[in-house]
Amino acid sequence: MKVFISLIITLLLCISANSQDRITGRDFATRSEVIARNGMVCTSQPLATQAALDILKKGGNAIDAAIAADALLGVVEPTGAGIGGDLFAIIWSADKGKLYGLNASGKSPRSLKLDYFKSNGYELIPSYGPLPVSVPGCVDGWFEMHDMFGRLPIKDILQPAISYAREGFPVSEVIAYYMDKGTAILKDYPNIKEVYMPNGKAPSKGEIFKNPLLANTLEKIVKGGRNEFYRGSIAHDIDAFMKTQGGFLTYDDLSRHHSEWVEPVSTTYRGYEVWELPPNGQGIAALQMLNILEGYDIASMGFGSADYMHLFTEAKKLAFEDRAKYYADPVFSATPVSQLISKKYATERRKLIDREKAAKIYEAGKIEAGNTIYLTVADRFGNMVSLIQSNYRGMGSGMCPTGLGFVLQDRGEMFSLAEGHNNVYAPGKRPFHTIIPAFITKNNKPWISFGVMGGDMQPQGHVQIVVNLIDFKMNLQEAGDAPRMHHIGSSEPTGQQMTDGGILLLESGFRTEVIQKLMSMGHVIQWDLGGYGGYQAIMWDSKNRVWFGASESRKDGQAAGY
Repeated sequence: MKVFISLIITLLLCISANSQDRITGRDFATRSEVIARNGMVCTSQPLATQAALDILKKGGNAIDAAIAADALLGVVEPTGAGIGGDLFAIIWSADKGKLYGLNASGKSPRSLKLDYFKSNGYELIPSYGPLPVSVPGCVDGWFEMHDMFGRLPIKDILQPAISYAREGFPVSEVIAYYMDKGTAILKDYPNIKEVYMPNGKAPSKGEIFKNPLLANTLEKIVKGGRNEFYRGSIAHDIDAFMKTQGGFLTYDDLSRHHSEWVEPVSTTYRGYEVWELPPNGQGIAALQMLNILEGYDIASMGFGSADYMHLFTEAKKLAFEDRAKYYADPVFSATPVSQLISKKYATERRKLIDREKAAKIYEAGKIEAGNTIYLTVADRFGNMVSLIQSNYRGMGSGMCPTGLGFVLQDRGEMFSLAEGHNNVYAPGKRPFHTIIPAFITKNNKPWISFGVMGGDMQPQGHVQIVVNLIDFKMNLQEAGDAPRMHHIGSSEPTGQQMTDGGILLLESGFRTEVIQKLMSMGHVIQWDLGGYGGYQAIMWDSKNRVWFGASESRKDGQAAGY
């Protein structure tokens, strides 16, 4: 009998081990990296990945494929993306041998003044409705990218999105979950039920969902180009709808919109160059954190150690205090980017960290004189695109213009209403932005295009990916699958103060003794199921001349190449 019980226990242990452990690599990796020679696409929805891959196979380049994927994600993942939102991209041009940055974010309505909020008793800009709506920059971003780098006609690029919107597609698991949550919040806003709840509810997993109104809108864009959206019938329809809702976004605001090509900014991290876009986004927070962490021997601490997790959290607190104070539209406030991402500044900030104790609060440094989609594409020519696009708050403001099939973003919520704040609301101003693409080069050659979705998790996610890759020597898939941490509670870019010390949210996978040590150091720990972002990445292996791809296990995504 004892022998029999022993055999059963041994068998159960073997089954348990085999259900977790991989033959190669880290046991938390969900799958192997995808490897291909000619091109690679990584998105948060397999239909978008396949559509972009088809574009590459038809002779399109990475820019064409990225636009096709983003357009289709607006159809199949309306919980994170859509033509009512903004877009940012970092593009490696193989022909030019350099990085290009695109800021395709829109501005606040010119007719809406700060006094309106003050006189109506607002302390914060609302999350939903007409007031947080800013100009959607996505479509103009597509055409800027296409004009600069595209190869295929825009008709061919947008056709997959048009076809899926008209003919329908089966809704995938995570997206179905967020559509249910999003429509529950927005269902009483105009046209939400008609567009996103065709049978009186959000579509469930596997159910076929169609959006013919969005198909019509995309066809208009194919025929009329960017002017159709910003100066044609679509712009007039948005203007008329917003007037009926008591909103301030007008035809004039749309007609004035234009994207901007900007210079990406970087810092070095242990010999690698990590690139982000400058404000109005939050990308430089990742660079600030990496500069602080570079002063420690992170590799010797080991992944998942209390020492590393403590230093990461303190570096985040320091960077986010600066984020709250200084990051804003540079046209209105000259953000001191070069000083904030300098090694000298990091050295001074690092001195504030106690290696044994969590800080309750840090002050911003002294300076002299928001759900989302991320995708990345690489092609046989050597081009790489790191692109992020968002409605903000999942499905956006709830303002769904009649007959158009999409929701306008609520990015204006990110403005502060505190006079004198760098990010204070002003007409014709770009709000502080959370969505950030990233890129890593080595010796000025492309290495990795990557991103992590999800509000203030994004710079924290970027740092964790970089540290996983460089310090902990993880492969591209392992770096994304590794358990993540997400600190919340630093000052907000709206000027709102949060809880002293904040809360360190942890995914499952961290050891109990590590959590106990962090608590003894003064960290408030909370387990949380979600909120850790969504990761996609592509790496160029210059030795074997192949692409490696990785996709987020927390999403419905897929990495695929050919």
